[in-house]
Amino acid sequence: MSKTSDLGLLFLHALPLDGSMWANQMDILPGHSHAPTLYPFGATLTDWAVKALALVEEQRLIVVGCSVGGSCALEVAQLAPDRVAALVLIGTKPKHRPEPALRDEAFALIANEGLYATWDKYWAPLFSEDTDTSTVQSARDIMLSLSEDDISSGVSVFHSRESRDRFAAKSDIPITVVTGEHDVAPGVAVSRELATAARFGTLHVIPHCGHYVSLEQPQRLREILSEVVAIHA
Repeated sequence: MSKTSDLGLLFLHALPLDGSMWANQMDILPGHSHAPTLYPFGATLTDWAVKALALVEEQRLIVVGCSVGGSCALEVAQLAPDRVAALVLIGTKPKHRPEPALRDEAFALIANEGLYATWDKYWAPLFSEDTDTSTVQSARDIMLSLSEDDISSGVSVFHSRESRDRFAAKSDIPITVVTGEHDVAPGVAVSRELATAARFGTLHVIPHCGHYVSLEQPQRLREILSEVVAIHA
């Protein structure tokens, strides 16, 4: 088997979306790109990482994650460092400080007011004001195609994750950090800190973009991923 055919792309989605958020990047490595929807995979980030790894046959992976998907990508790398050729972390905060009040507020809002209300409060504000309304509406439609149980599961996993900042800083795996210039969660400063702390870290700040780079600036993310694939293929 050639090195190219042995390399896979594993895409891990953000809240409150699913694997379809990567539709514009799936053909970068045709036949070797995987974008599972994570909510059914279990109650912890480790569960998600284990089952995501079990889905892919390629022995070398570039793992791409956005937000909680980036946290899951770090979990994958910790579980199987010999298989992970590179990480691409988008809008990812590897250090976690528990916020049980915020978690419980989100649970209550989902249960009492539904997904529309949670979208307006938590996720719509993460898009850049420069992003087309149609892009934001398409993302909202993805969330609305999911169940309240799915989103609640994602919130639970997000708030129960372990800190992986030490692993990210000590790992020999190359880490490409991507953030929108208008991202507020975690923001440019946190992304720069992650890239600087990594042994082999690089930072890309995408203009006119918020948290969801794959949707807001899909072509720019394609260019970044294509460069990473070219290095490792």
